[in-house]
This record gives sequence, C-alpha cells and structure tokens, in this order.
Amino acid sequence: MERRLALHVLASGSRGNAAIVEDTATGAGVLVDCGICKRDFFARSAEAGFDPANLAAIVVTHEHTDHTKGLGVVLRGLAKQGIAPVVYVDDAVRAASSEVVSLEGAHDVRALRAGDALSLAGMSVHVFRTSHDAAASCGFRFEAAGGDVAGFMTDTGVVTGEADEALSGVRLLALESNHDVQMLADGPYPYPVKRRVASDVGHLSNVQAAEELERLLCGELEQVVAMHISQNNNTYRLPAETLASVVARAGHPACVQAAFQDLLVSVR
Repeated sequence: MERRLALHVLASGSRGNAAIVEDTATGAGVLVDCGICKRDFFARSAEAGFDPANLAAIVVTHEHTDHTKGLGVVLRGLAKQGIAPVVYVDDAVRAASSEVVSLEGAHDVRALRAGDALSLAGMSVHVFRTSHDAAASCGFRFEAAGGDVAGFMTDTGVVTGEADEALSGVRLLALESNHDVQMLADGPYPYPVKRRVASDVGHLSNVQAAEELERLLCGELEQVVAMHISQNNNTYRLPAETLASVVARAGHPACVQAAFQDLLVSVR
C-alpha cells in the first residue's frame, strides 16, 4: 500500500469544524465541512502545506452551524482566486441550512446521499449515515489509488453497523470522542441539553469512541485523531489517553492524538 493520504484537521469542536483530506501524490484535496472563518481556513491550510487551488470539493456532514457557517465567506474568498470547488450536500441538509441556501446560484451545489460513492480529487469518497439530531448527517470513507484509506466520523450518538463497516480497514481514522460521561453529568449544561448530547442522536463519549476503536483495530490502522472534543464536558487529555489505552492494551502500534479547536493537527 502506498501511503498517499493526509488528514489536516483545521478546527474541531463546538465553535467550528473543518478538515481537509489530501492525496499527497497529486496535492488535490476535499474539505469536510466549513464552520470556520476565511482567515483561519487560509492560514491553517498554508500551515498544513495545502494549496487551496487544489481543493476539488467540499462535502458537508450536516447543517449545524459549527459545520456550515464559514461556507459562504470561504467560497467567496476562493472565488476571488479563481478557485471553485463543488459543494456536495444532502438535499435535506440543503433545505435546512440557510448557509447552504445562500450559495444557490453563485456556486455549484450538488446532491450527496448516504450510500453514494463519489469520485472527488482522484479519490473514491463513500458516504455513510450517522445518527445525529440533524435533517440528515453522514460520515465519509476516502480511498486513494493504491489502497490508502481514511475514515471520518463525527457528530453521531451511536455507531451504526453501516458506519462501523465503512470505517473498517482504514489507515487514518478521525473519530468523534466528544465528552466524558461524568463531566457531562456534573457540568453546566441544562438537563435537556445533557440528555440530548448523551442520546443516540447526540455525540459519542470517550467510552463509546474507545469501544469503536477497539472494533476497528487492524493491521492497516496507523493514525487516530480524537475529534469534536467538548470544551465544557471533556479535556484534550482524556480522550487521547482513553483511546491510547485501547491501542496499548492491544499492543497495537497506532498513534493517537487529539484534534483542537484552534490549532492545526495533520497526520499522514
């Protein structure tokens, strides 16, 4: 297997999310979500060594604003440089998102559906459902020529069989590890919000993420990034340690690290 893929997490957390999956052999990439400002998008892309001119597409997981609020401003910034990535979004998300609706007419917005296998930036991008309180929500499996694979899943309350299958055999894994169960229970959120976060349509806890990682351990897996970490109900240390303990117990060589709200994390 040729190690072609890189994952650049530009931002991950409740204040904004964006990540680029790049085929380093060609420099082409796909942006997953855009919930950050134009300044941060361009600055962190540059820090990652990714040229936005090679951005072929944007795929949107769901309509919540921490994943979509930067779409318009970033696309306008790209357009000024003659860059026009295609935006792929589920029709239900498209209807539910004012940010996506505002793109109509000015940008190429196309339908994305669970079960699709899209050809983007020279990669095959497989779309799978996640379980979240959105109009629709999904994760992605990216396959490069030569067999390199990256999996991406955030914003899901449970791991469906479909998701588990899609994430199997990946080399790079972006996996939600949103909250510590006790910190959520003791934390400042009102009870209805706590119930929603912990529900089957909320977010994965550190324990749930660890259980899924244990199922996904395989010979191909090399890099794990804990995603969408809550700043109120988690620490950056806890999910990294929880997932690293799974790897250590199995004697597996994969590296584990946390993604940050305000700092770039790149893995290759």
